[in-house]
Amino acid sequence: MAEPERTVRATRLTARGEATRARILQAAVDLMSVKGVAATTLDDVRAASGTSKSQLYHHFDDKDALVQEVIGRRAQFVLAWHEEQLRRLNSMRGLERWRDAVVQNNALRNGAYGCPLGSLASELSDRNERARSELAAHFERWEGLIAEGLERMRVAGKLRPDADPQRLAIGLIGALQGGYLLAQTKQDVAPMKVALDMAIDCIRAFKA
Repeated sequence: MAEPERTVRATRLTARGEATRARILQAAVDLMSVKGVAATTLDDVRAASGTSKSQLYHHFDDKDALVQEVIGRRAQFVLAWHEEQLRRLNSMRGLERWRDAVVQNNALRNGAYGCPLGSLASELSDRNERARSELAAHFERWEGLIAEGLERMRVAGKLRPDADPQRLAIGLIGALQGGYLLAQTKQDVAPMKVALDMAIDCIRAFKA
C-alpha cells in the first residue's frame, strides 16, 4: 500500500526544506496566539515567515493542515512544561509549587492571551471536529499528568483512600482554565490564583 502523501513528503525534505517548514509553522503559532485562528490568513503566515505561496503550499496543503500542526506544537510545549512541573508531584506542597509556577508564568504576560490550548479549544471545538478531537486528547493527557501525581499521593497515604485522583484532576484543570480566562479578562493573575487555591483546598479536604 502506498504511503500517505504527507509521510512521503516529509521523508524527502532537505535540511533547507525542514528549516523553511519550521519557519512557517513558528510564524503560524505566533500569529494565531495573538490574532486567533480565524483572523490569521495564510497570506499573514507567508508574510511573517518570509516565504512564497508555493513554498507554503509545498509544506501545508491548506489552512486546516497548518492549524493541526499549530495545535500539535502548542500541545507539545504546554504538556512538556507541565510534565516537568508535575512528574515528581507527591505532596500538597508540591501541588502548591506547581500552582505558584503556573501563576508566575502567566504573570509574565499579565494574563494576556489566555491558555495556549484553552484558547484554541474555545475557538475551534464547535467548528472543527478534527481539531476538537485532537485538543480533547491533549487535555486528557494534561489531566492525566495531574491525576498521576495525586495517585502517588494516595498510594503514599497522603490522601485518603476514597480520594478519586481522576475527578480531582478534572476539577483542578477546570479551575485552571477558568483562572486563565479571568486573568485574561482582567489582565491580572490574581483571580487565577484564587481559582487554583479553591481547587487545591478541595484536594486538601481529602488529606489523610
